[in-house]
Amino acid sequence: MARLLILGAGIAGQTAALHASKRLSSKHEVVVVSPNSKWNWIPSNIWVGVGMMKPEQVTFELAPVYKKTGIYFHQARAVSIHPEGDLSTSNPFVTIEYTHESKKGETEKINYDYLINSTGPKLNFAATKGLGPELNSFSVCTYDHAAKTFSALNELIQRMKKGEKKTLLIGVGHGNCTCQGAAFEYIFNVEYLLRKNKVRDKANLVWLSNEKELGDFGIGGMHIKRGGYVTHSRIFTESLYTERGISWITQAHVKEVIDGEIFYETLDGAEHSIKSDFAMLLPPFSGVGLKSFNKQGEEITKDLFAANSFMLVDADYSKKNYSDWNPSDWPSLYQNPKYKNIFAAGIAFAPPHAISKPMQSPNGTPIFPTPPRTGMPSGVMARQIALNITDMMEGRADKPTRHASMAKMGAACIASAGANFFKGTAVSMTMYPIIPDFETYPDTGRQLKYTTGEIGLAGHWIKHFLHHAFIYKAKAKPFWKIIPE
Repeated sequence: MARLLILGAGIAGQTAALHASKRLSSKHEVVVVSPNSKWNWIPSNIWVGVGMMKPEQVTFELAPVYKKTGIYFHQARAVSIHPEGDLSTSNPFVTIEYTHESKKGETEKINYDYLINSTGPKLNFAATKGLGPELNSFSVCTYDHAAKTFSALNELIQRMKKGEKKTLLIGVGHGNCTCQGAAFEYIFNVEYLLRKNKVRDKANLVWLSNEKELGDFGIGGMHIKRGGYVTHSRIFTESLYTERGISWITQAHVKEVIDGEIFYETLDGAEHSIKSDFAMLLPPFSGVGLKSFNKQGEEITKDLFAANSFMLVDADYSKKNYSDWNPSDWPSLYQNPKYKNIFAAGIAFAPPHAISKPMQSPNGTPIFPTPPRTGMPSGVMARQIALNITDMMEGRADKPTRHASMAKMGAACIASAGANFFKGTAVSMTMYPIIPDFETYPDTGRQLKYTTGEIGLAGHWIKHFLHHAFIYKAKAKPFWKIIPE
């Protein structure tokens, strides 16, 4: 018997667990450790944040799904990884601390033969003074954050209906934030909600971002083919913001958030502030802070994790100049180079470098997005990791044979821009590859045939359909495997 231990039950963890359970014979075990009792379809949290959905529509309980599929589940957080065991055993194990009320605070060791770290990110609100839903800004990163955000937004709208004018600031709350996507979706859904409530004329809606220019999205922007001509995503995005009457501030690092005002530095080194009645600012990400120890109990965290607490995998982490970056720098197996039975999926792996060009202000402040690796890429890499591991567990292979490099992977993204079945819109984008390859595609870095961008009602219908499809898949309902990652 062999045991696959999966840390985390988000998009990557759930995908890996379901595929592994489906492929393994009954003599093997799949064990999932997650501090949360519920699975959350995170892309729909923005709809919770504007009141279109309730938290219960974007979540479900994990335990019944795992019971049905024969997966062992521990509601707990992983604390430390011991890839060599300890002085009492040579079996590798993970120490966990239970978060379930019945055993809260108790610790346990769980042995593993193979380990997938899919813990996702730590929401690092502390990186910016005053940032976060417990302090002076709002978030849509979790369903409960989003519900709290809508409550405040709805209260603001009621005041606007009485004639008060308000400034709403939406974007990212740090110079190295990773994912602009959720904020991008949220600002356009807020704009739609304001129009629906007939208070758009009372709102000054402002986008605040660390991107060099609109349409960067942390992927260095992209060229798209539309209507027979090629244009840059900056033009496409600026047109959308202008059409909706949204002003924007880019190249910004938020330094502090106080009640009613945000202080930020721009790439030219200048200091600014902006008054705000409502601020939804996404935090930067870091790893969850797992530690690692060798057999003697000595800390070896640096052997498994980068300084930002994301896991080291088969990537080129050597320091290079931006001009020397190469698609081959990116991992394809997501396997730790020292401990070959340990893998990382989704946001949990350490990227070798940014995709957008690194920049800093004259004050030395880094202001550029770090690489997004959520959603579709997370699911694809998790599936391939699970297939590789199950092949090895069943004796069909002695090493990983399937690859999932983001430099050879396409992605599709549908970003809601106003949720309504008859009047809603969504921005539908595809790209190939995710990591630009200027050797293969010297003019644009990507294959224009598969790099597109459109906006319309059909995109909203597709996004709404995908909401239900992916929750259906994550619940392991009949024929779930036919729904792609």
